[in-house]
Amino acid sequence: MKKFLSTFLLAVSVITLAACGNSKESSSKESSTSTSQVSSSSSSSSETSKAEDKKVVEIKDKNGKKTVPYNPKKVVVFNYSSLDTLDSLGLKDRVVGLPKDVLPTYLKQYGNVESVGGVLEPDLEKVNKIKPDLIIISGRQKNYQEKLEKIAPTVFFSVEESAPWKSTQEGIQELAKIFGKEEEADKKLASIQSSMDKLKEENSKSDKKSLIIMASEGSLSTFGKESRFGIIFDAYGFKPADDNIKSEGHGQSVSYEYIAEKNPDIIFTIDRTKAIGGDDSKNNLADNDLVKETNAGKNGKVISLDPQVWYLAGSGIESLEIMTSDLQKAE
Repeated sequence: MKKFLSTFLLAVSVITLAACGNSKESSSKESSTSTSQVSSSSSSSSETSKAEDKKVVEIKDKNGKKTVPYNPKKVVVFNYSSLDTLDSLGLKDRVVGLPKDVLPTYLKQYGNVESVGGVLEPDLEKVNKIKPDLIIISGRQKNYQEKLEKIAPTVFFSVEESAPWKSTQEGIQELAKIFGKEEEADKKLASIQSSMDKLKEENSKSDKKSLIIMASEGSLSTFGKESRFGIIFDAYGFKPADDNIKSEGHGQSVSYEYIAEKNPDIIFTIDRTKAIGGDDSKNNLADNDLVKETNAGKNGKVISLDPQVWYLAGSGIESLEIMTSDLQKAE
């Protein structure tokens, strides 16, 4: 009996030890498998991130078709219209550099962003130090485009004077495409279009004539249908008081006598000096005796447009909303 009991206890011990050994081996294998899965998952996530970083998109800018990084994380923006579009699309965190010498007040939230020189003279050394993924310029920096291209892919958005509203929409849509924000941009453009159409319909029923006058330290210039401010006639349907204005970058030089002769019902005035800084004491059009005798002067329709928006930006989502509000004052 004792011998049988000893044998039985020995057998139980062997079985127990074997079970423990198998349990440890199984636990070790599970741990190894789990570690392998985590490592594999981490590697997969890293590879996905790298793949996204390498992803590119083809867009169209002022110079034609161009391939640029998709959804870039670090962007230097010289184009204020593009800056306000990025802001409207919720991409503020992507902006790592911009010129702040004439930063519009409505974009003051970017005051703490790294300065990269002036709007007319980019600081190439600073831009290079930032190492952006993308650079966005306007016509004011076009002479620097070749040098900027050596630092990072550079896109150039600008309004076509022959088709201001069409080219403005295209620029916004192409910029949104870079960041995968086409749907959001289309919704915002549709809202702007709706406001434009209402104003355009009202203007179609009116025979009132308008002049656009830009004042710069006492000097005056006017702009026609095919000009940087042609969107007033093109998209909003205001009728020009002069159909023969020469299309030039800074407008056609005119005098107060010219304004009196054309006798517009509405005068839209843009104070360039106020936009860029300087003595604007001579720019108050409404105070001039000749202007007071025009239909616009008599009826309180000398309307000041936000100069920083119209002169420094004017083709971004936020600036278009402000512009529409400005023009509604003429109703």
